[in-house]
Amino acid sequence: MIELDNITRSFGTLQVLKGISLKVERGEVVSITGPSGAGKTTLLQIMGSLDKPDGGSVLYDGQDITGMNEKEISAFRNRHIGFVFQFHQLLPEFTALENITIPMLIGGSSMGQATARAKELLAMLGLADRAEHKPSELSGGEKQRIAVARALANRPDVILADEPSGSLDSKNKEELHNLFFSLRDKLGQTFVIVTHDESLASKTDRTIHLLDGTIRP
Repeated sequence: MIELDNITRSFGTLQVLKGISLKVERGEVVSITGPSGAGKTTLLQIMGSLDKPDGGSVLYDGQDITGMNEKEISAFRNRHIGFVFQFHQLLPEFTALENITIPMLIGGSSMGQATARAKELLAMLGLADRAEHKPSELSGGEKQRIAVARALANRPDVILADEPSGSLDSKNKEELHNLFFSLRDKLGQTFVIVTHDESLASKTDRTIHLLDGTIRP
């Protein structure tokens, strides 16, 4: 489903990615691990169209997205890619329900459609009673599950997660990890997860080890 071919990326004189090639199949849960500075987040951002490589190609079902203009890539990202970050990145002035509707409204859904879908996701994730709460009224675990619901809103091909449990305690961390695999089993959802968490990486279908900008066995 996703294919990266010979991806390179430098910042000034520092080459962060040195010819990365990999494939992610639909329905896989893949982890990317490695020490700080290995290029994990840069790779995830390029995979998610948030950054452009210096060389190489990023294909989704055979479609090369690296040559798209900003308008095209924004529309593609909204429809096909969901994101979960270490810190939830929820908008503080909006309720949980409203935060989930935003990607759908941007994508052209009506308010009625977006609200119905958001309520469906909140119920699926056991958060129906938190719909009208703002982020400041939610626990850390609840905020991350809301972020997952937002990522799922437009039924993306893949969810890209960057240290999604890095700010959670052990109980909420385990619940979030279990949620990822439950969503894969129920929805066939594809995940690519950058993580330092060895317990999470050990559960994924495949682990990609990055070191000094290259994939290591």
